[in-house]
Amino acid sequence: MNSQVQKVMFSSKNSDWTTPQDLYDALDAEHGFTLDPCATNESAKCEKYFTPEDDGLNQDWTGHTVFMNPPYGREIKHWLQKAWQASQKGNTTVVCLIPARTDTKYWHDYCMKAHRIIFIKGRLKFGNLDNSAPFPSAIIIFKKGFRALFGGGNYPKIYTMNTKGTIGRGY
Repeated sequence: MNSQVQKVMFSSKNSDWTTPQDLYDALDAEHGFTLDPCATNESAKCEKYFTPEDDGLNQDWTGHTVFMNPPYGREIKHWLQKAWQASQKGNTTVVCLIPARTDTKYWHDYCMKAHRIIFIKGRLKFGNLDNSAPFPSAIIIFKKGFRALFGGGNYPKIYTMNTKGTIGRGY
């Protein structure tokens, strides 16, 4: 794997690594986002947002409907942990756009506790990049009170979605 591919796969600090607007708009129409904890001043999707200088991991997300497109490097596990923990407090929902890395420890530790998992059919084009991402993506939705399948409940619910945000079949 060359260094350019590694930079794309394991980082979201590039200002071009922004959420595709069509996808965000479809998710926002369903959820009504109020907080973007992983933003820059240029990439913020919500009126209330945290920049790297604000350190969204150490901010309170309680009571918000959060849209999170976290850094895709090694720290992603901390963002997913925060997303799951925040969803267990108050009236908080967290919707995460992440790589669909189902073989990772963080996927099994946190994503499998989700209310819904939506696998995106096709590869997303982030920001102004010419090419699609070299990895598949998923939307992970955390809500309080929903237990993971292996915790005795009947969640997560699994769905597919196209790259424009249209929900497909549920499983």
